Amino acid sequence: MLYGGIEAGGTKMVCAVMDDEGKIIDRVSFPTLGKDETLKNMVDYFKGFEIASLGIASFGPIDLNKSSDKYGCILRTPKEGWENVSFVEPFKELGVPIGIDTDVNGAILGEVVYGSAKGCESAIYITIGTGIGVGLYINGGLAHGLMHPEAGHILMTKHPEDKYDGCCKFHKNCFEGLACGPSIQKRWGKPAVELYNESIVWEIESYYIAQAVADYCLCYSPEKVVLWGGVMHQDGLYDMIREKVADILNGYIPLPKDYIIPPSLGEDTGVIGAALIGKALI
Repeated sequence: MLYGGIEAGGTKMVCAVMDDEGKIIDRVSFPTLGKDETLKNMVDYFKGFEIASLGIASFGPIDLNKSSDKYGCILRTPKEGWENVSFVEPFKELGVPIGIDTDVNGAILGEVVYGSAKGCESAIYITIGTGIGVGLYINGGLAHGLMHPEAGHILMTKHPEDKYDGCCKFHKNCFEGLACGPSIQKRWGKPAVELYNESIVWEIESYYIAQAVADYCLCYSPEKVVLWGGVMHQDGLYDMIREKVADILNGYIPLPKDYIIPPSLGEDTGVIGAALIGKALI
């Protein structure tokens, strides 16, 4: 059988078809333009395959309450023209079961089934890029609640040398506002890729990431922490984070050496997870 997956991002939409072994047999991406054009492109793409289900792993926030009138809709988003847009309704013409979750929940699902967190009962996926999102796979399932986890907005203790107020319009000192890619650029006047040799940049960045990871470890007790996103491409950053997490926890929770890791599915992590969200409905 074949299963469709969509990793829906604010910049591009990745669509793929996966087989029963988790292999991507076809993959394409569309720029995230106006909703009508973008959604039509994706629907037309999947019409070319006999898929048994469709899974969507989307940027958010998203309404995931199946009893809600807005189930499957994008909620408050800075992406112009996408607020209150349904990600489920346009694909109903395909005539297959449709599942939807957050992009980061899709990513951790992919890593738990086929990737670097394979076999874990509990694991988390943190992406640090344009924004910060956290996918939670807890006790054998994806975590939901009143809405869905927005753990990128946990509040941080400021680094003593950091004078920047944060770029989040909701919280001055949240993880996303202090450590996402745009916050780095606004704090230092350059994008992260141009600051590779500035030690203070990565001292402050690793301080916030480690603080968040330690908090997640204490709250969720994951067996693996998978870290990814554009900011994580800095040489040595993983080691800095591991060292600081160990210092923060101070031996209270003994962590294995391979605890904080990158994903092993690379750029396919999210879309494989998306396809698995749909497959679970069959």
